[in-house]
Amino acid sequence: MPGTNLTRAEARTRAELLRVESYDIKLDLARGEKQFGSDTTVRFSAAETGSSSFISLIADSVESVELNDVQLDPATVYQDSRVLLENLQKENVLRVVSTQAYTNTGEGMHRFVDPVDGEVYLYTQFEVPDSRRVFTVFEQPDLKAKFKFTVTAPANWLIVGNQPTPEPVDAGISELGNGKPNTPIATWSFEPTPVMSSYITAIIAGPYKGKRSELTNSEGRTIPLGVFCRASLEAHLDADYIIEKTRQGFEFFEREFNFPYPFAKYDQVFVPEFNMGAMENIGAVTHTEAYVFRGKTEEAVKERRVVTVLHELAHMWFGDLVTMKWWNDLWLNESFAEYTSVLATAEATEYTDSWTTFASHEKSWAYRQDQLPSTHPVVAEILDLEDVMSNFDGITYAKGAAVLKALVAYVGRKDFFLGVSEYFRKHQYKNTELPDLLQELELTSGRDLNTWSQAWLETAGVNTLSARFELDLAGNYKSFEVVQSAHEKYPTIRPHRVAIGCYNVVNGRLERTAQVETDIAESVTEIAELVGAAQPDLLLLNDDDLTFAKVRFDERSLQTAKEYLGSCEDSLARAVIWGVLWDTTRDGELPASEFVKTVLANISGETQSSTLRTVLGQLHTALSIYTAPENRNALTSVVAIKLLELAEQAAAGSDSQFQLVKAFAEVAASKTHLATVADLHSGKKQLAGLEVDTDLAWAFLISLVAGGAAGESEIAAALAADNTASGNQAAAKARAAIPTAAGKAAAWKDNVLSGEVPNLIVRSSGAGFQRVHNPELLAPYAKEFFKELNTLWEQRSFAIAEEIIDSYYPLPLANAKLEREAAAWLAANTNAPRALRRFILEAHSDTARALRAQQADGAVLNS
Repeated sequence: MPGTNLTRAEARTRAELLRVESYDIKLDLARGEKQFGSDTTVRFSAAETGSSSFISLIADSVESVELNDVQLDPATVYQDSRVLLENLQKENVLRVVSTQAYTNTGEGMHRFVDPVDGEVYLYTQFEVPDSRRVFTVFEQPDLKAKFKFTVTAPANWLIVGNQPTPEPVDAGISELGNGKPNTPIATWSFEPTPVMSSYITAIIAGPYKGKRSELTNSEGRTIPLGVFCRASLEAHLDADYIIEKTRQGFEFFEREFNFPYPFAKYDQVFVPEFNMGAMENIGAVTHTEAYVFRGKTEEAVKERRVVTVLHELAHMWFGDLVTMKWWNDLWLNESFAEYTSVLATAEATEYTDSWTTFASHEKSWAYRQDQLPSTHPVVAEILDLEDVMSNFDGITYAKGAAVLKALVAYVGRKDFFLGVSEYFRKHQYKNTELPDLLQELELTSGRDLNTWSQAWLETAGVNTLSARFELDLAGNYKSFEVVQSAHEKYPTIRPHRVAIGCYNVVNGRLERTAQVETDIAESVTEIAELVGAAQPDLLLLNDDDLTFAKVRFDERSLQTAKEYLGSCEDSLARAVIWGVLWDTTRDGELPASEFVKTVLANISGETQSSTLRTVLGQLHTALSIYTAPENRNALTSVVAIKLLELAEQAAAGSDSQFQLVKAFAEVAASKTHLATVADLHSGKKQLAGLEVDTDLAWAFLISLVAGGAAGESEIAAALAADNTASGNQAAAKARAAIPTAAGKAAAWKDNVLSGEVPNLIVRSSGAGFQRVHNPELLAPYAKEFFKELNTLWEQRSFAIAEEIIDSYYPLPLANAKLEREAAAWLAANTNAPRALRRFILEAHSDTARALRAQQADGAVLNS
């Protein structure tokens, strides 16, 4: 990825020199299958006459560059993804005509051909630095401007942009079209946008289908709504439901923010081969097609879709109306959107227990991220674009949202949102930094937030809370203290508002019988309210999940959790307890085999879909990576037997039944269990209420392939019956799961060594590559992975390189050799790009953690 970086220092210098007024961008999307035309006119001013700067562009070729009516030689001024601008005047007009490349990586202008009907679909994805792949642009968030798009494309297409779609004007016939010769074409001329950052501009183009609606917002304006997807998926698009959630979000946010929706319309398009969950382009949100459900789906995923819909809507205020000045304040976008979307989901939709989901899923992600060697403050130090592209992580999203939840409790919800409203009013269409928001919150709440900000936003690491106490002869607390500790590298002791829950087993069920809410601010805090109280069966130091901290159980509480967790009726309490058990397992303090047994003993009582999904994923990780290898096969058989038994006992057609049977198929390895999977796949064995639809059939087939009970002929037959985008991704996963050296080598060759494979095929095949019952199949890649790493980084786009590193690092191997190879690469590549080193530091850390967990598990099992 040479020549495409931008440093913060360069961005600061450019922002001090330039003010950008407008862009006039003409895109010709009817030039064929590989390239499109881009014609950009930029109007901008310079603070110093005669000064120099640059503008960004990643192009296949540049046909002309004209600055202030002077033609410049493209071969001279266009180098290293930049157009050099010299002898600037007070007011400047730049025009650049270029030829751009479509991508299959989910960056820039992504092009997809639907295998169902051959139709072409395009969409743009610009965050962080990829609008320059489509037009010439000052690519940084604080050089806001107005953008006018004119698009020429096949006449039967829908064109969606940031502004309402205009009526098309006939433009004749294109010999090339966009893959179809002699295509009638048209031109759409959009109105200029409001002042905005370049990374949230968007063009979505193709024969998308869907539904239009509208709403009246809080200031009485009519806001057009649209929900669209590919034509071949339209039958599965529940557009009315998406519109309903959108309406609920509009009402909630406009009320809480006390600031009306600021833009002209709101379209949502579900697009193919999308790298992320969604993207907050102003008025033109793009979502992953994984949220168009063509079969039965976990309630957890349905809930996540609602949170995502509301997350992107929240971004219209946080990020789009008011944008961070530089990417170190990315949290001003993502943490706020994540916190407010969970809040809206819990209070404005049917998913009233979304804070349980947040505790079980999002915070698990955050705790893991904050214990990696790459951890960073919520307000991160971002030196260049590669830094920020690797910073869309569990700290920026989940920890940031958890910290905001704590901040709301600290300043009060009313004062928090009063401050937010004033923040929007004062900084609308502008750029901000951390102090801008804190100033408004201090004014409305009357609190000094400087110390709080330093502790929670400007330092890294997670604290651990544990109880230290003495008991009298009657079993009552003679003394009670909460001990707060921190990692030696990140020694900050923070202020916490916590609830301490006392849980007892009552008539065979775990119930909260008392609670104390208090502040923890020191290394040791005495809790006088508990002195004299009877020791409960289980003491939960972060009851109600009020703070962001690791928690440890005392021995009695741990034993109670192992035996009675599944009987606790409070879903949030269960989620917090599950989280404590998992974190203790990851740290090697609870043997992984004990965690596995605890899950099997209690999972039947877990009715909250997201928690169930999270815990089943943790069960699989513990079983396949953290348990002692010498005991893994026997334990895997026990897990498979129990999961099948639980699936058979679950309510017919329930979410639990669906998740449990999929979890069984994931671990099925013996001939007996694979035969059961085959019977489920064929219909010979049926579970009441369980429909084996296309997606579940693929899950069963991949299980059979990974176990050596099916192969290429079965995969080909399934793909012939389901030659869709989803089917091709499932087939790629299945082929990469073939449990032979040749099967793994083929996946490696086709995805790691080849540069032609689309992004989601890389991701799917990587999941299959790591799907092994015998980790030794991946042994050759302990060395091969690191051999290819530098070439991969140099030759592939950031998104694809990151995907391959994440998907093809052979973590299931998790042995000493893999750990040594990772350590050796890090030692030998101290000058490698920071983002690349970060990914390998994280992979090495995961491997070392797995080894420690295996050793801890083996020590107990062999003692």
